[in-house]
Amino acid sequence: MKMHACRAALALSLIGPWAVTSPSSAQSYPSQPIKIIVSFPPGGVADTVGRAFAAKLNETGKSAVVENRTGGGGVVGADAVAKAAPDGYTLFIGFNGTHSILPHLMAKMPFDAAKDFAPIILLATSPSVLIVHPSMPVKSAAELVTYTRANPGKLNVGTPGVGTSDHLASEQFRQIHGLQIAHVHYRGSPPAMQDLVAGHVQVMFGIAPVAQEQLAAGKARALAVLSKNRVPSLPDVPTMAEAGLPALESGPWFGLMAPADTPRPIVNWLNAEALKAFTSPDLKARLQAQGLILPLGTPDDFTNYIAADTSRWGDVIRKGNIKME
Repeated sequence: MKMHACRAALALSLIGPWAVTSPSSAQSYPSQPIKIIVSFPPGGVADTVGRAFAAKLNETGKSAVVENRTGGGGVVGADAVAKAAPDGYTLFIGFNGTHSILPHLMAKMPFDAAKDFAPIILLATSPSVLIVHPSMPVKSAAELVTYTRANPGKLNVGTPGVGTSDHLASEQFRQIHGLQIAHVHYRGSPPAMQDLVAGHVQVMFGIAPVAQEQLAAGKARALAVLSKNRVPSLPDVPTMAEAGLPALESGPWFGLMAPADTPRPIVNWLNAEALKAFTSPDLKARLQAQGLILPLGTPDDFTNYIAADTSRWGDVIRKGNIKME
């Protein structure tokens, strides 16, 4: 009997502090408020999708809150989740910066983006849009390539900053077509768009929510979207493939994540709840009107998506010798 008691005590000690995430407790999940950490201030896409999911959970009688924890380009919020208990009560709106781009640009990250998180679901993507000033004598992406080749070094492309998805989109576009075009980086999308409208830069890669107002006013012209399919909010703008060029996909993505080792029953429950929330007609229509695409899918789909995105941007960053400034 004493030997059995010792073995039981040893087994419990090996389980450690995460015994609360046993299958039995996973069945009763959630029994307390769920905190969703967003690495950006209120008002952005990450905050929008995080609060939308929290609101839908609250409608079902569960309790969920959003905490905006900014800093370090998203690293501060991500690190807090990476080090949280894997019990499903601390979640993260992960995005391409923390998981696909910064691992290639930062010499040392405080967490391992590939190992310290459990992907739950890819909630939304915001495809980049290839935009030009209205004075540009081009009507398509193919014509822009031809014009840029005929005028090497004479055009400037504006982006929201070094290492952003729009910067990498412009770099990949330049690499594929062998273009000589100067990169002018700004501190965010609004000033880049402002200078495009003013004619200080002739080309820009920007996301649909930022570009829609200027496009509708005729102050900028969209040539192509960098996605598999057309964006519902820009139905007349073709994809790169439809424009007759190599297919390109770029733009920030936002997905729900938990700390690594979160029990699969909890991950599956959160995935199912997110699917119900983001396929509800009211929320789906509202987000698509803002230029967002809602891929959704399974945890494995999201895991594979992150891996492919990380590999792709790693290649672009190395080839372009891009460094953080």
